[in-house]
Amino acid sequence: MDGVGRIRVLAVWSPDPVMSLLAPVGLASAAGTALVIDRVRRQPQGTGRTLFDVVNEGPRLDEISPGRPGVATIGAGSLGASETHEAAQTLASRWPAVVVRAPSDAWPGPIVPVHVLYGGAVLTWDHGPAVWQPVEGAGRAPGPGPMLPRVAPRIVRHILRGWLPGPGRWTRAWRQVWGIPWA
Repeated sequence: MDGVGRIRVLAVWSPDPVMSLLAPVGLASAAGTALVIDRVRRQPQGTGRTLFDVVNEGPRLDEISPGRPGVATIGAGSLGASETHEAAQTLASRWPAVVVRAPSDAWPGPIVPVHVLYGGAVLTWDHGPAVWQPVEGAGRAPGPGPMLPRVAPRIVRHILRGWLPGPGRWTRAWRQVWGIPWA
């Protein structure tokens, strides 16, 4: 057992642009040590390498396994979904957890849909489980899956600045996501 359950690679998708940024960081932070592969923002910040570079040029030692606890990120570059999936599976043999930020719900492996519940909005959900993120005034989840606690504004600001959230309620709530059989 690797600390996050049996699943070691999960993709995350949200139709909400802010939640599409927050969810992969929350899921990866809940795992403790994880690699986030970003398929939405494919290029790295600064001069970093992409997963495409790693696959085509070969990995450096610091890219194939974590050098320290925490969350690392890498852009997918120009890799497609199936190539990213294959690379993620390979990296998962050395990383405790791999999270893929998916640009849509089209992914060849397990994917976690994340939906924001707005106050007064009625959403019908006839699919499998999802993660539900309520905002103020939101009601019950319209489908199966965990409902997270409201995310504190400071956590949103931290993640949007590129910082990791602390070990609070919101991050801890993501741990249960690793144990759900996602389709």
